[in-house]
Amino acid sequence: MDVHVNVQSDDPLAALDQLALRVRTATRKGAKEALRLVHRRAWAQLSRYYHPPNTPIPSPPGQPPARITGHLRGSLSPTGPFPTAGGFGGRLGPTAVYSRIQELGGRAGRGHSVTLPPRPYMRPTRASVIADGSLRRAFIGAWRRAL
Repeated sequence: MDVHVNVQSDDPLAALDQLALRVRTATRKGAKEALRLVHRRAWAQLSRYYHPPNTPIPSPPGQPPARITGHLRGSLSPTGPFPTAGGFGGRLGPTAVYSRIQELGGRAGRGHSVTLPPRPYMRPTRASVIADGSLRRAFIGAWRRAL
């Protein structure tokens, strides 16, 4: 990647400070775009299957949970970007009380009498944005626009 910096300053330290500020601002924008990207992908994961209330038609085991009301999907809550030691970070996760048991599976119900299989939706989302390069491209695009 070619980087062209056009900073008008007679003071090299001031020029470096300006460049560092642009990179930091771009990194924050990249983190914000990355959060949006992961949010859209997780939303899509939770939109793949649907079944009406009170029907025993769940999604296939190992696939994201089937949507009934959309509460789980609507509970996806992004936080950030926020400063970290290495730049900026963010979090995205559901706030629905049953979100973890859907993702990981386990025993639920009265007396833990029901075993739910894992129906991952966040882990596959994370894996897909890394594997297809879209997470990386979010940051590279932000840095290119800044430089």
